[in-house]
Amino acid sequence: MEKYFVDQNSIVRKIWGKSDTVLFIFAGAAAEFALNKAVDWLYFTGRLPADPLARLFSTVEYAGQIIFSEEQKALSSIDRITAIHQDVEKKRQDKIPDWAYRDVLYLLIDYSICSYELLETKLTDEEKTEVFEVFLRVGHRMQLAGLPGNYSQWRLSREEHLQENLVKSEFTNDLYRQYKKHLGVTRYNILKQVQFKLAPARVSHLLGLKNKHWLMPMLKIYKLLRIVKFDTWLKSTLLPAAYKARILNLDVK
Repeated sequence: MEKYFVDQNSIVRKIWGKSDTVLFIFAGAAAEFALNKAVDWLYFTGRLPADPLARLFSTVEYAGQIIFSEEQKALSSIDRITAIHQDVEKKRQDKIPDWAYRDVLYLLIDYSICSYELLETKLTDEEKTEVFEVFLRVGHRMQLAGLPGNYSQWRLSREEHLQENLVKSEFTNDLYRQYKKHLGVTRYNILKQVQFKLAPARVSHLLGLKNKHWLMPMLKIYKLLRIVKFDTWLKSTLLPAAYKARILNLDVK
């Protein structure tokens, strides 16, 4: 029997097996990527400002591939991510700080939990720990320094990172201009409301996100549409045409 990187009965597979949950993780990541002090590394390659949705979505796709892959294939994917970053470091003749790598792992942990709880149900402490441990294994494979040893330590480290590693800069403003350009006004406003509901208070404060109070009623309607299997049509309507197939394919049957 094949051994998978993530157990087939894991809550992590349940979280990452639905495209709507992954989209919310994507939305949260889009907020924090824009504020991260190391975002200039993503500008160095030119890929992020040229198409920020594709660049961010590739990060989320890589995470999904790791979660649903057989162990050796998942480890190879992690090694490939490491090699890509090392190549960028070589070209820039500098090193991406370990805290920047940790930030990405941390936001994937946090938004995995928050997105599932917003769209589905509350997670137990054991399930939250399981999410943490999966991404901790990714960090260990990447040989990252300073990783927390358990979920409680991660919560403290996450808060420290939020306080120390985020700043609103011209990169932030440029990325949000690009988000609006690529999404259009309606999708852009939905994005910001999802970010407000998911993001830690510091992120919302730095970005100036405001609660417009219409997202939660919309989510209640959406959950009803899921019951009658009408949500696929709604997602197809709301998603940018270039990403429809890729996002709908995230649903693990």
